[in-house]
Amino acid sequence: MKIALVTDAWAPQVNGVVTALVELVEGVRERGHEVHVIEPRAFRRFACPGYREIEVAWRPGRGVARQLDALQPDVVHIATEGPIGAAARRHCLRRGWAFTTAFHTRFPEILAKALHVPVRWSYAWFRRFHAPAAAVMVPSEGMLRLLQSHGFANARPWSHGVDLGLFRPANPLPAKWRRPVFLYVGRVSWEKNLEAFLSLELPGTKVVYGTGPLRERLQAQYPDVEWRGIVPRSQLPAIYSSADVFVFPGRSETFGLTMLEAMACGTPVAAYPVPGPLDVVGTSAGGVLREDLRSAVLEALALPRHGARMRALQFDWQQVCEQFLRMVVRVDHRAGDVCPAASLNATEPH
Repeated sequence: MKIALVTDAWAPQVNGVVTALVELVEGVRERGHEVHVIEPRAFRRFACPGYREIEVAWRPGRGVARQLDALQPDVVHIATEGPIGAAARRHCLRRGWAFTTAFHTRFPEILAKALHVPVRWSYAWFRRFHAPAAAVMVPSEGMLRLLQSHGFANARPWSHGVDLGLFRPANPLPAKWRRPVFLYVGRVSWEKNLEAFLSLELPGTKVVYGTGPLRERLQAQYPDVEWRGIVPRSQLPAIYSSADVFVFPGRSETFGLTMLEAMACGTPVAAYPVPGPLDVVGTSAGGVLREDLRSAVLEALALPRHGARMRALQFDWQQVCEQFLRMVVRVDHRAGDVCPAASLNATEPH
């Protein structure tokens, strides 16, 4: 089967969406399918406002259309709602091709925090974007319920997984931080609610790996925190294994892949009881979920590390890939050129 995976998020970006998509592509290819990724490096790009380290494709409409027509895929999956995803969506609607989409990021909440755009306005736009899809793949049951509450009729559950071969208990880094060590790995941006972690009164050392638009401000505001940048993925198991607790302060996540990575390395998680943590950690021995984040962190210190690893073993990418292949839909190339009324008006100019 020839699959076109269309995404605005791809290397060299470093985030959970890119990680999930790379793992998906590798897993689907291992099953004998042909996967072609249509991503930003094939187009002119500009720095995304507010996230300057992320480059966004500039007017990719014709280029996306040419790639899709040349490929004549059996399946089209649109993973993101950015310029490339919007161009692919529009082209599929013109051609009358069926396609699936995914909801990886809670952009309505991000826009509300960063630009004060009302959440209901954003969800209305995203609902319209995803409406023509045969299915909207959603990475957690909590997010599925949230989207359904906003009128998404075609949302379907599609869990994520973790590379259990790479992420496993490893030799910790040489001791250099006062214990206990409380770790965060991820983007340093509005939606991550990182100050809820940084402001906690805790013993030991807080360590942050990652970067983003709030890095300079938060680093100046919290100088006692150990600030580290982005590291090669191969170094993460040792980093996770060096921590006593992985702290995940986000309240607007669709999943939270770094929680799984930490647990796979035997590090328990402390987080809020919200969608994402409720799906990844739940009531397992892999972590503690509390509205009082400090209490969750301190309770997680007492958890045995093998409990976290056992929870992570339930999230195998093999099952994720199989589920994806069951949910995609075949393109009917005999459909002809059509432009259904569901199409967005001028999502992205040609």
